[in-house]
Amino acid sequence: MIKWITNNTGLFLIASLTLGLAPFIPEPHLWGKLRWVAGGAKGMQIMDYFDLVMHGFPWLLLLLSIGLRIRSTSKID
Repeated sequence: MIKWITNNTGLFLIASLTLGLAPFIPEPHLWGKLRWVAGGAKGMQIMDYFDLVMHGFPWLLLLLSIGLRIRSTSKID
């Protein structure tokens, strides 16, 4: 599983930049949801939280993949 995550960094990058930010106009969707949560999340419903998780998941996979790559290259045998 870890090898699969580290081997698909490019896929996660593309998913983050497309699905993670769509729709782009007037602002990236994920950015709007994060600002809403940071502002107290007043009026957010279950669907809004689900939407936040769905748009944020590619970013989490990308960060995990990059972190695992850094960790595997910096290991001292």
